[in-house]
Amino acid sequence: MEEKEKKRKIPRQPMPEQEPKVRARNFMEVPLGYTSELAMKEAERCLQCKKPSCMEGCPVSVDIPGFIRHIKAGEFTEAIRNLWSKNSLPAVCGRVCPQEIQCEGSCILGKKEAPVAIGNLERFAADHERTHGTGELPPKAAPTGKKVAVVGSGPSGLTVAGDLIVKGHEVTVFEAFHKAGGVLVYGIPEFRLPKEIVAQEIHFLERLGVKVECNAVVGRTITLDEIFEQGYDAIYIGVGAGLPKFLNVPGENLVGILSANEYLTRANLMKAYLFPEVDTPIPHGKNVIVLGGGNVAMDSARTAMRLGADSVRIVYRRSKAELPARAAEVHHAEEEGIQFFFLTNPTRFMGNEKGRLVGMECLKMELGEPDASGRRRPIPIKGSEFKMECDLVVVAVGSGANPLLTSSTPDMTLNKWGYIQADPQNGKTTKKRVWAGGDIVTGAATVILAMGAGRKAADSIHKYLTWGW
Repeated sequence: MEEKEKKRKIPRQPMPEQEPKVRARNFMEVPLGYTSELAMKEAERCLQCKKPSCMEGCPVSVDIPGFIRHIKAGEFTEAIRNLWSKNSLPAVCGRVCPQEIQCEGSCILGKKEAPVAIGNLERFAADHERTHGTGELPPKAAPTGKKVAVVGSGPSGLTVAGDLIVKGHEVTVFEAFHKAGGVLVYGIPEFRLPKEIVAQEIHFLERLGVKVECNAVVGRTITLDEIFEQGYDAIYIGVGAGLPKFLNVPGENLVGILSANEYLTRANLMKAYLFPEVDTPIPHGKNVIVLGGGNVAMDSARTAMRLGADSVRIVYRRSKAELPARAAEVHHAEEEGIQFFFLTNPTRFMGNEKGRLVGMECLKMELGEPDASGRRRPIPIKGSEFKMECDLVVVAVGSGANPLLTSSTPDMTLNKWGYIQADPQNGKTTKKRVWAGGDIVTGAATVILAMGAGRKAADSIHKYLTWGW
């Protein structure tokens, strides 16, 4: 009991961050990371529960007390080895996972005070290995002679690749873009997840033996059946949900309105944020409005501020309580001067004689009964129309299933929304020897949930390659 009280007296160690006014105009990472001393002190707070509820909240079942115990003892190499046994992308997860509703949300300490900063500690272990590690790789099983193709190099695809390569199978990742990483490089901005971090994680997999083929648009340059003809024994599909959604309101085709998918891809993967070093064209609005309330909306708004906007406003049709974005991202956006207009819904866009956006008409909303999402349904208030001036609108209201691959695979069953139908327990699709997971199955979700789906599919693929279907 005394030990528990001692741990409770240590407050949660905050991670140092860039000052809001400074970071709002640069693309450098916002949280700066723990020092060894801060990490070891935070690790002391862990109660080392006999039945760790934090692990129940982790979609990839990381041994959380185990790696934290190593950090507390200053055994940083052992900590990263422990993490790698369950998670191929700890530097990514430590930065972008919604720990507050997963592992940290289940932490016993969180019932009376702040939970253990599990995400910060995971990031520390990965970063310390990158900067101070020996480069030693985890052990691999003997070669099995089996070949697996992974379509898509986002979080679920990379998880499958990492899991299967250490089990002795040959793995090739097919990526449509010119750089691997999927949503980790085209969707998440530099200030939240630096490209160098993603590149290092992918390089780690390549050192293990994973082959990565970029500019390979499966469904166009090659079909799934043609991949099988090349001698592959199994295929995993993790192509995400990259089809932009729009609002279908009048004026949406005006110059100055674009999807968050395009905006963030130009800024991130195509490095428009490095202008003039990289001269990728991207609209630079002065009065920017972002529509939506998820992490993608926060990323878009914070990117617009860093690209020089005078004002950035987030327009969301529900209240602040219903925002799906992580609380930390909302907090950072508010600190950086981004304004929120809640219970507001666009009804039309207005343009000038040249067809360029100059404003947006909106309706005020009120909340009614919960809808299918469990959140209260927004209802328009009659006669509450008002106008907002703007010269750039980024639509971040979700994304759908891209039909590029699925349309070329007619013998694979889709659901009514165009997502691949797969067994939630193992990722098996209706096409033999093909598995799928992540956003192309569930619709847009989190990085860690996509990784959890990849882990289940990798286990199932390994069983098939070892014992048959």
